[in-house]
Amino acid sequence: MIKRLLLFSLFSVSLISCKEKPNKQESTETVETTAAAQPFFKISLAQWSLSGPIRDGSMNPFDFAQKASEMDFEGIEYVSQLYTEKLQNYPDQATAMNSLVQTLKAKSEQYGVKNVLIMIDNEGELSSTDVSTRDEAVKKHQKWVDAAAQLGCHAVRVNLKGADEKEAWKEASVDGLTKLADYAAEKDIEVLVENHGGFSSNASLLMEVINKVNLDNCGTLPDFGNFCIESSEDGCAEEYPRYKGIEEMMPKAMAISAKTYAFTDSGEEKDMDYMKIMQTIKDAGYSGFIGIEYEGDQLTPEEGIAKTRELLIQTAKKLN
Repeated sequence: MIKRLLLFSLFSVSLISCKEKPNKQESTETVETTAAAQPFFKISLAQWSLSGPIRDGSMNPFDFAQKASEMDFEGIEYVSQLYTEKLQNYPDQATAMNSLVQTLKAKSEQYGVKNVLIMIDNEGELSSTDVSTRDEAVKKHQKWVDAAAQLGCHAVRVNLKGADEKEAWKEASVDGLTKLADYAAEKDIEVLVENHGGFSSNASLLMEVINKVNLDNCGTLPDFGNFCIESSEDGCAEEYPRYKGIEEMMPKAMAISAKTYAFTDSGEEKDMDYMKIMQTIKDAGYSGFIGIEYEGDQLTPEEGIAKTRELLIQTAKKLN
């Protein structure tokens, strides 16, 4: 009798174990399905998407991390010029920057978002033909490199403005970028150039500069919508081919801005083929952050941001 009970117990344990043990094929399929549902990139929110409410005073730029968290973003990208007014409230630059960094860091930690990068504007001409002007611009940019390092960002975005002649611009840009990138390397920060008007929107010229600098921490930040080389009263007088430009910039891309302006009824960007753009990005092997930068005027910033994220996710699903 005892022997029978022992055999029955062993059989029961064996049966329960078999039921609890997951099917290997089902487990593998679940993992693969979950992986396929995830985009091949991470999504961050560029602060410029909220520049309207920040500039009109309806939103405090120090609430950026909270806003991004409420909208369920993983990372955030700061814009230096949106803090200019706040920085002027302090007696000196060092105190102002220290206060700014400590406040932003505390906010990002409080709301659990990752600081990705800082977009630097209005800190001098890194591509000026005048050496002293160029060096002064490098110096002004350095405080933002320091801020990025303290915040745990991986990069700063800079503009290449100054010279109005092509060859002079290339030469000055190489010098200014090299000096700033050398400084940033000491802080483990990347210096990225965005196609942001003028010669920098000519991707071919920009890549000549980046390749001439030839530093591991100096790269590009392709923006889907900033390929206007020369503006006019009617809009853009000369525009670099968008898809060609993005493809040319991708080999050195260390961050990306997903620009949107307006959407079709089906949720596509009216003037850009996101499927074509995202295929180029995926083919380049990029898997970092893509920052959402909505600049339209037909939706609220929140609505435009949400539509842009949905467009990115749905496009990624079609590519997977």
